[in-house]
Amino acid sequence: MRVLFHTFGCKANQYDTERMRQETQARGGVVTKDVGLADVCVVNTCTVTNAADAEARRFIRRLKRENPLTQVVVAGCSAVLRTAEYAEMEGVVSVVPGHDPVHVAAAVGAAVAGPVERQGSLLQLGMDRGLDGSHLEPIGAAILDRREGATRGWLKIQDGCDRKCAFCATRLARGASRSRSVEDIILEARTLSRHHPELVLTGIHIGHYGRDLEVPTSLSTLLARLLDAVPDVRFRLGSIEATEIDELLLQLLSTSGGRVAPHLHMPLQSGADPVLRRMKRWHTREDYRVRVFEVADAVGRIGLGADIITGFPGETAVDHEDTVRLVEELPFTYLHVFPFSPKDGTAASELPDPVPQRVAGERSRELRSLAQEKQRRYRASRAGEMSLVTLEAQGRRALTGDYLRVDVAMDGDGVGLGLEACKRLHSGVLRGSADDLRVELQGSRRVELQGSRAPQIAWATSGMESPPIFPVSST
Repeated sequence: MRVLFHTFGCKANQYDTERMRQETQARGGVVTKDVGLADVCVVNTCTVTNAADAEARRFIRRLKRENPLTQVVVAGCSAVLRTAEYAEMEGVVSVVPGHDPVHVAAAVGAAVAGPVERQGSLLQLGMDRGLDGSHLEPIGAAILDRREGATRGWLKIQDGCDRKCAFCATRLARGASRSRSVEDIILEARTLSRHHPELVLTGIHIGHYGRDLEVPTSLSTLLARLLDAVPDVRFRLGSIEATEIDELLLQLLSTSGGRVAPHLHMPLQSGADPVLRRMKRWHTREDYRVRVFEVADAVGRIGLGADIITGFPGETAVDHEDTVRLVEELPFTYLHVFPFSPKDGTAASELPDPVPQRVAGERSRELRSLAQEKQRRYRASRAGEMSLVTLEAQGRRALTGDYLRVDVAMDGDGVGLGLEACKRLHSGVLRGSADDLRVELQGSRRVELQGSRAPQIAWATSGMESPPIFPVSST
């Protein structure tokens, strides 16, 4: 059976799709990217906004237009909250609420092998029981082997969230925060490191990693263990709240010699305290501001990003100006800015004083323009400096530690360095301007880049056997 996988949403969803793919392949499935050849299409949905739900439905309808014979299995966050709606769609033969790869792979197999029968709002195919997991045994590995077709690997360390932000539906779909064991994460990191020179620690709320384990631990302690256990790989943190960056994490960022990518994405959402309170955020404008400057002072050259929502219900012109001033002051290198979009079932969808979409859009455009100018200045300032990079696009593009995508300077024909070169980190000098930044890679000899040993507290509290030296190899 030929199976197409399509993912909407975040890195956690992308990781989940890779687990679905791996389990499906272990059961005999063959992955295809051609809709016309697909016997089954698995759609892993996102539910961050009502618009995200609608986009998934449009995509499913398009699949059926392009290949009327394909059968669709719907999974993911939106499938949790809108199970019945997807089950009623033409061509949808199974809805798997959530992200369980075994359930999805079983639904794919049943889509090819059995007749359709309805069981409530969930469509099943030739199965004696519902997808409750009691009769399903994993066939593929419980550890993800690789992220297909990508230089960087995703390493999911937890799922779910215990916060209750007014605008967020993801916690409704994902549930409470649940951490993977340190041992499983290290095992998966070692496996992924065979194929990927950079691993991104991802989840729904990674700053809460380890709090729920039988022996509680923390994100920074996990990262220290990974640095010790998995050499010659760069680790990058996914989105993390500014208030959850502890001192050990700052030490690892500043002393790892580039093995922890100097890059943090810290959601802000608003730079105005009245809006933050309505959003049910747990920090103030000043809390965020102080921590960002502490991070910048500790690490030096660092890529700093944030999410901002404009036009949240009740946001005034003064509130927006407060956000603009904060963005101007802080050393951001990029921003993700979105006009507020209501999501059914969230507290924000019931709030009074909606901001007109036109106004929210204008505020969003203003902040994006400001962010673009800050990014241009930062990119220009990096010219002439060394950088550790991962290669993409068969070696024609590169990603720096501080999250700048640049061209790779090449001779003559412009042919990339190839897939093999993408399997390791490289060192080079950044050249050019903000709009034409490129990296000139060092020669082919193997170079050992070593950072200083981590401070005593950084390893003594981490559970590592010895202080790491953090070697990073490149060509």
